[in-house]
Amino acid sequence: MKKWLTYAALIVGIASLAQSCKKEEEEIDATLWNEINGSGYTYYTGTPGITAAVGNSPHGFERVRFNTIAQQALGSDGKLPSGNTFPDGAVIVKEIFSSATGPLELYAIMKKNPTSPLAGSGYEWAEFTPDGNVTFSSDKKGNGCISCHSGNPNRDLVLTFDLH
Repeated sequence: MKKWLTYAALIVGIASLAQSCKKEEEEIDATLWNEINGSGYTYYTGTPGITAAVGNSPHGFERVRFNTIAQQALGSDGKLPSGNTFPDGAVIVKEIFSSATGPLELYAIMKKNPTSPLAGSGYEWAEFTPDGNVTFSSDKKGNGCISCHSGNPNRDLVLTFDLH
């Protein structure tokens, strides 16, 4: 009987931990969604309009914007200087469109937050539809994103500056 109670307690503990992790990822996704809908964002000066993806990017037509924290790290040319990194709290939002004149289809977000339990390579990664539905949750820790974003050239995992 004692052994059974120990197993039952273990199962309850694991279920509780799983629920806690699920709640944390939902909170991070919700926070990211709220952040990208706030004010203080500026579009990348290298591509003020919607541009076609370059190379083997899975993102299609795109436009990139930065929150105030990320903007402060950019040089006078609007790019992150080579060898520099974004400060914690920097948010980069890629708006993805079906075509150069098509509707907005997706937001791809990177938030510099190396202390987050859901960070992958120092960033929280997520994707949302324009109505806020999560299509790529932060719980994936950038799995499927980091391999491309780690390629050369990149500036702190952001490829935009060297591709556009």
